[in-house]
Amino acid sequence: MHSLTRCRVAGTAVLLLALVCVLALTISARSSSADRAGLLWWYALAWVLFAAAVWTLRTVPGRHAVFLVIAGGIGVTATGLLAPPTTSTDSYRYVWDGRVQAAGVSPYDHAPADLVLAPLRDRWLFPEGAGCEGPNRYPIPSREGARSCTRINRPSVHTIYPPLAEAYFWAVHQFSPAESRHKPLQIGGALLALGTSLILLSALRLRAPAQAAWWAWCPAVPVEAVNNAHVDMLGVLLTVIALIVASGRRVRGGLLLGAATAVKLLPAAAAPGMLSGLLAGGGPPARRRVLHALAVLGPAVLVVALAYLPYVLASRESVLGYFFGYLDEEGYDDTGGERRYAVLRLVLPGSWALPAALAVLAAVALLVLRRGDAQRPWRGALVVTGVAFLVFTPGYPWYALLVVALAALDGRWEWLGIPLAGAVAYLAPEAGLGTAAYAIAMLAVVAGFVTRTLLRDPPFRTHGAAPRTAAPRHRRAPR
Repeated sequence: MHSLTRCRVAGTAVLLLALVCVLALTISARSSSADRAGLLWWYALAWVLFAAAVWTLRTVPGRHAVFLVIAGGIGVTATGLLAPPTTSTDSYRYVWDGRVQAAGVSPYDHAPADLVLAPLRDRWLFPEGAGCEGPNRYPIPSREGARSCTRINRPSVHTIYPPLAEAYFWAVHQFSPAESRHKPLQIGGALLALGTSLILLSALRLRAPAQAAWWAWCPAVPVEAVNNAHVDMLGVLLTVIALIVASGRRVRGGLLLGAATAVKLLPAAAAPGMLSGLLAGGGPPARRRVLHALAVLGPAVLVVALAYLPYVLASRESVLGYFFGYLDEEGYDDTGGERRYAVLRLVLPGSWALPAALAVLAAVALLVLRRGDAQRPWRGALVVTGVAFLVFTPGYPWYALLVVALAALDGRWEWLGIPLAGAVAYLAPEAGLGTAAYAIAMLAVVAGFVTRTLLRDPPFRTHGAAPRTAAPRHRRAPR
């Protein structure tokens, strides 16, 4: 190894070590979801170190870069295992839903506070008396009349999670030792995150292996996928695989996209990307286009339907659970409240925000269908998904794990501002910084678009251009 290479590797390794240390301190020393605002500055420092480490990795030669991506990914991911969930209590619902299913009860039939399920309660998820004094305790009724509470948020409503997420909760419960609490879900999140890193590294190995670090080292991964153990991680993994295989195997891509959607609904936003260029002028005949669309959408819809079927048959209540109540609670209505459509509300009246958001999203999806790159379906998926975040401005940063993975796969750094903006909106809602953070994220995307267009690397094909295909092989003339 040349001395210059050694210096570059050492410099990146030092930044990586600093990143791991800051993440470890952020997660372990301040592991209290009651002090979310106090985490913001630590989290921001982790993002600064992440950006510096990714920047220096560009100058590291190929095989050394691959080693650093893997080693750094393991170190960064492991920090999420150092403490109980830091900023979210969603994993407690996961544990409960897995326990309820193991008892032979549909998770859609009863809310956690329902006394019918009282025999399944334990003192960890359902403290009593003095145990209800801590943060994030929600009061619930008790048969004995004692003071009872639970760690599960929204204990009076039914679960919201789709069927393959519920199947994941059941599987983790089945393979977990007794009294293991939250740790198996965190380990599951770590394995899924590392698996995604390896898949990205494999897909990028010939063109830009260092881009895999955008996912493997991103602070959002250990915090949201591992420490908070959000099930979104499973949907991200399935979506990434679906997009990688979709260009050559549409049916398999559709099956995987359907599975991802049956974990969390957000991966459905990747569908236009998988159909990139379907409406392009001068393309194949209409019949072939219909067959192309059906080859993707048909298997996806079939998987979602088959995933829901067992729960529909086993449940007395609606399998949609608290879905519509959640939309109302989070402000996804005509007015949007004060948190949703934050960027649009800077220039539009609140009552116009929802129609404008839907119109923008529909226009972008149509643009991807007309001019998207069929050989890079993840590019269109990133554009549609990223724009959805910019117009709806959700306040939960774990939703944006999908954006991180797609940005790494496509090499579009400007979209990484979205997960950071979501974290700012979530960790410091009272400060009103979420709107400014999303506005800055949008400006970064616009700046990236303009820069790439000037450099002749636009996100969409120019008018009339055909999709990029592999160069034909010349056959050897017969002798």
